[in-house]
Amino acid sequence: MVTLDIDTARKVLAAQPFSVLLGARVEVFEKGRAILAVPIREDLKQQNGFLHGGVLAYAADNAITFAAGTTLGPEVLTSGVTISYVRPASGTTLLAEAEVTYTGRRQAVCRCDLYAVAEDGAQVLSAVAQGSVLCVS
Repeated sequence: MVTLDIDTARKVLAAQPFSVLLGARVEVFEKGRAILAVPIREDLKQQNGFLHGGVLAYAADNAITFAAGTTLGPEVLTSGVTISYVRPASGTTLLAEAEVTYTGRRQAVCRCDLYAVAEDGAQVLSAVAQGSVLCVS
């Protein structure tokens, strides 16, 4: 049985130097679901002023893995992610909302919607991702 504990999830994220560099936060961590937030900063943007696609891919990857961890346990690794960018991301925060769509004994498949949040709180869908996660224990 998997123990759901947002404090432990936050400690795991804090132990990832790249996540610390980006300023990522775990906002939601519950059975079959995780939400990761990344502040949109100038140094994370590309040449046209939008959040770099690599930041969106990072957020999708990590949110998917955290969501899968709620059903598979803590010893998991991403085995694949695909992402489709639908709108440029700009605003104050990126939210990566991942949900488990399938869990087997050793693998989970998740979907992740990525939203750019404006100062007024309005959310714009910026990308959609899907990923698979494997249990490594």
